[in-house]
Amino acid sequence: HVTNFATGCIYQYDDGDFKPVREGGRATTELDPPNFTGSFYSKTKAMVQELVLEYPNVLHLRLRMPVSDDLNPRNLITKIKGYEKVVNIPNSMTILTELLPVAVDMALRDLTGVYNFCNPGAICHNEILDLYAEFIDPEFKYKNFSLEEQQKVISAPRSNVELDAAKLLKANPGAEINEIHIAMRKVFERMKVN
Repeated sequence: HVTNFATGCIYQYDDGDFKPVREGGRATTELDPPNFTGSFYSKTKAMVQELVLEYPNVLHLRLRMPVSDDLNPRNLITKIKGYEKVVNIPNSMTILTELLPVAVDMALRDLTGVYNFCNPGAICHNEILDLYAEFIDPEFKYKNFSLEEQQKVISAPRSNVELDAAKLLKANPGAEINEIHIAMRKVFERMKVN
């Protein structure tokens, strides 16, 4: 058995079905073909997914914007709080405190195939930074900019997408996998006491 921690950054919102659920779109499922090749990273991850799924013993877990309970420099929260400006687009995210034990359990049960390995729902950077101000630094302020403005200052396009976590939830009925807004609030509650 092999567990491959992969990425959901192989999708992006578009003008069709793949737009934020809160705008009437639908979340991307494990059956949808990748539609984002805007970066070398995403292009190669889509290729790897196709290759590893040829093996019957692979559990392929698609993470999105992993979040930990600390302010480690690699934590998404630490990264976005340091940005001069952020985009306000809903995205799926993986709360590691909740989902890493699920990954171990899935491997021990010899589950295989591809799973969107994220908390259900989507959350915007603004919502996260508002929680940061509420729990960690009440003086914290941030600014927004548009996708078009963001494209001018980054080296490669970014994936923005909501992944459907229904298959993950069905395979793990006893696991505590909270909707992303609830899970993110719990991250900050734990962070505040640490």
